[in-house]
Amino acid sequence: MQGGRPIYEDMSLPPGFLDELRNRTSLAQVAGRKLMWDARKSNQGKGDLWAPCPFHHEKTASFHVDDKKGYYYCFGCQAKGDAIKFVQETENVGFMDAIEILATEAGMEIPKADPRAQEKADRRTQLTDVMEQAVQFFRLQLKTQAGSAARAYLAKRGLSFEAQERFEIGFAPAGWENLREALAAKGISPDLMLGCGLVKASDKGRAPYDVFRNRIMFPIRDARGKAIAFGGRAMDPDDHAKYLNSPETELFDKSRNLYNLRNARTAAGRGQQLIVAEGYMDVIALAEAGFEAAVAPLGTAVTEPQMQMMWRVSEEPLIALDGDKAGLRAAYRVIDLALPLLEAGKGLRFAIMPEGKDPDDLVRSGGPEAVQGVLDAALPMVRLIWRQETEGKVFDSPERKAALDKLLRARIAKIKDPSLRHHYGEDIKELRFQLFRQGRNSDVGGGGGPAVFTGGGRGKGKRNWSPRGPIGRYAQPVATEGAKASLLAVAGDEAEAALREAVILAALLKTPQVAEEFETQLEEMPCRDTDHAMLRDVILSCIGTGRDLFEAAESAIGPMALETLCNARHVAVVPCIRNPGDADMARMTVAEELAKLEAHRGWQAEVAEAQEDLEDLADEALTWRVAEATRARAQAGRLKDENDADFAIGENGAHIDREERDAFDSLLSKIGFGKTGQ
Repeated sequence: MQGGRPIYEDMSLPPGFLDELRNRTSLAQVAGRKLMWDARKSNQGKGDLWAPCPFHHEKTASFHVDDKKGYYYCFGCQAKGDAIKFVQETENVGFMDAIEILATEAGMEIPKADPRAQEKADRRTQLTDVMEQAVQFFRLQLKTQAGSAARAYLAKRGLSFEAQERFEIGFAPAGWENLREALAAKGISPDLMLGCGLVKASDKGRAPYDVFRNRIMFPIRDARGKAIAFGGRAMDPDDHAKYLNSPETELFDKSRNLYNLRNARTAAGRGQQLIVAEGYMDVIALAEAGFEAAVAPLGTAVTEPQMQMMWRVSEEPLIALDGDKAGLRAAYRVIDLALPLLEAGKGLRFAIMPEGKDPDDLVRSGGPEAVQGVLDAALPMVRLIWRQETEGKVFDSPERKAALDKLLRARIAKIKDPSLRHHYGEDIKELRFQLFRQGRNSDVGGGGGPAVFTGGGRGKGKRNWSPRGPIGRYAQPVATEGAKASLLAVAGDEAEAALREAVILAALLKTPQVAEEFETQLEEMPCRDTDHAMLRDVILSCIGTGRDLFEAAESAIGPMALETLCNARHVAVVPCIRNPGDADMARMTVAEELAKLEAHRGWQAEVAEAQEDLEDLADEALTWRVAEATRARAQAGRLKDENDADFAIGENGAHIDREERDAFDSLLSKIGFGKTGQ
């Protein structure tokens, strides 16, 4: 260290390091730590930000940040620069100190001081000069007689002369030494040609030979506009490689560049949507159709550095892929890459082309309108994840449903941002509910009703739910005015099930930690009341998300309706609701009430079928079926501790605990009355 600064302050950095640092650094984030953006003038979605200048005293917002280009400019004091310059000026540090600060934030390691760095930088300059001469050579060859077939092909693909000039399309003629000899005639050494990846060393001891032969040539430029590589499309249909890219060189790292990035960044700065296509022709076709913010990876699947570059240009790039299985596989690979990298404000959407078409085909067949229609219908990433895991599969068993749940949880767990992970979970829950309930028609207070369970399946007929039988232990009580106005009396056949639903829902609301244990039963529980149906869906949507269940319930049906349900007399007396938080009691209550509802549904189904069968034939088997269903329903309707009790039947048909009856008879005999009856 000298004077508090690194000793390598004046040393040159390796070529490409600063470009990589700038690609990974957002000037808006760096400057945002020091500035308060003017909300009226700024458009954060487009990276167009304004604030009072930090370099001179002012009250107006004259300091402008263009986050897409990575530069700032003050219209008051004329200060200008990039993120490195901003850190230097605001932190009062030197160049290398600013580099160190930004590199640490970007997770990059600063290369060690390299005494040959300047030499390498000079060589890089030489290589870029050679590449520019190669661009001009290929462009000239396209206009010669040797390029006539290539020109005809481009015309057939709909590329105008203007488009060819704009994208600097050229042609590499057939032959092994055309480019090498042309460059050698200008004094360029074979070493530089090899360094650019334009020629390849012979393994037979001969002179280096041209890499690109009989191919249409697409120059690849970096974010600064420097030619760094080529992509070549074979004219010979029998060529083993339809597309061939330059090998990786000192200039070219295919995983850290995108085709047409510079032009796309400019167009995105004007408000266009960034579109990521698969190939050069797709990008050119889209740009010529008016979609100028189009880029493509360079012969490989999308990489993490490329993803970060896309997000620097747009917060939500649109991935436009071919409408075939290969296109979908490419989309799924992008999802796997993107999930751990997602943040709030950084997402992806997917535009799937029609079957058998790519963007180039769609532009030629349907024009810009057809492309825009596909882009407008682009899916958010969560929808494509759902499609990937469910398309063509059947979920007709608990095991298959559980396997899907496990798989989706594992996918979402890759998202590091807790808030984003929560929202993905909620969307997946909603999609899951739609899939698993599409065959169920829940009755929520309207006329008629859904199909009912018969055995393990569903039968036909209305739900005519019967109220429970005699409620007195010793004699049929006389109904009071309050009883006549009670829910059981007023609601009729639907009342019992509605009461049990209310108890189940209230118990889970009070003790949400047990809700996940009953997820499958809740999904299959039809609700006869609109509020009950909404609460059921809220409980299911909150399982496993950490969301406050009571708050979500209040939002769904309103605080008054929720309070009415939880404080209803038949609900408030339930032990697990009087003492919320008792998981064991809540678990037992919910399980018991669900079992009673299931038995009730089975009984109703048998009665409904029996009514239909009676119209044709009544026999002993039919009577036995109804009797067995009634017995099962009565057994399920008793309290758990009643199962072992010894009952007698009173004169009015009511169940009477035999021990209690004997005790009561004993008391009556002592005071001179007879027994209650056998």
